[in-house]
Amino acid sequence: MSDAPADVTLATPLTRLVGVRHPLVQTGMGWVAGPRLVSAAANAGALGILASATMTVEQLRAAVREVAARTDAPFGVNLRADAGDAADRVRVIVEEGVRVASFALAPSRELIARLKDAGVVVVPSVGARRHAEKVAAWGADAVIVQGGEGGGHTGEVATGVLLPQVVDAVDIPVVAAGGFRDGRGLVAALAYGAAGIAMGTRFLLTSDSTVPDAVKARYLAATVKDTTVTTAVDGLPHRMLRSELVDALERSGRAAALLRAVRHAAAFQRETGMSWRRMVRDGLAMKHGKDLTWSQFLLAANTPMLLKGSMVDGRTDLGVMAAGQVAGLIDDLPSCAELVARVMAEAHATLHALPAAD
Repeated sequence: MSDAPADVTLATPLTRLVGVRHPLVQTGMGWVAGPRLVSAAANAGALGILASATMTVEQLRAAVREVAARTDAPFGVNLRADAGDAADRVRVIVEEGVRVASFALAPSRELIARLKDAGVVVVPSVGARRHAEKVAAWGADAVIVQGGEGGGHTGEVATGVLLPQVVDAVDIPVVAAGGFRDGRGLVAALAYGAAGIAMGTRFLLTSDSTVPDAVKARYLAATVKDTTVTTAVDGLPHRMLRSELVDALERSGRAAALLRAVRHAAAFQRETGMSWRRMVRDGLAMKHGKDLTWSQFLLAANTPMLLKGSMVDGRTDLGVMAAGQVAGLIDDLPSCAELVARVMAEAHATLHALPAAD
């Protein structure tokens, strides 16, 4: 790799679409992807994505302005399409000149059209081919597809199976997520037909991440067998590090789980200043959008506060740690600049080490 150019670049449909130097995306992780990490990723040449679901609209505008003050490079904002104030958040994105809007749930056709009319690139995240086909038909510019190896809410289909399915199904750039950490993974994704890779856990484990050191240490100590997929947090499959708290959540009964969810909903209401009416309205939208039971709807209140316990407060005994399986392969904390340069150098070396065709 020492023979690689100082600033290796790979032009792909993703880099051309959003104007970044490298086909790498730092995902919008709640409580993690704040202005410092996003601007560091952007300055390194990747597409940094700001997580906004845990912010008020006013906090989102302030965070966007902070990122813009730290970098001249393009960046994105991740939104909840089912949020009651989604229109207000879209207004912030448009007014502040944000380049990319990403979504954890499929945005409506109308929301996509509004963003595209304002010149914003729309990049939803999906976990199934049919969802990719739907948002592509509605006008999405690209799609991030996450396989089951990925952290947080995840599906059952591995990236190596899901990615080629989606690439073959849509005519827009596809970004691969789930199980990526290095240049070899980037080359593999490109070989499948992807336009780049998105990484969450790998960017979380950088020196630019604001996640407390004690929590990072738990990630670095993990092996590939130390993540688990559980429904105990919010009723949906959620990949995270196995911990004493996760074990306790899985042992607790339904009544205790629902009581905990109510307490966490109250805490989230205090944290964000969101009205109870608004929380119920958003929850109902999420319930119907994901076809949740009433119990799952209540349990959904657990997710943001349990993540905050670890990612902000540093309490691994009181919070959960969303993690991709790739956490077991990560053993250092480079800066975003060092990480991106390393990934691109590894990709360059991997490409040149491939056997030549006859």
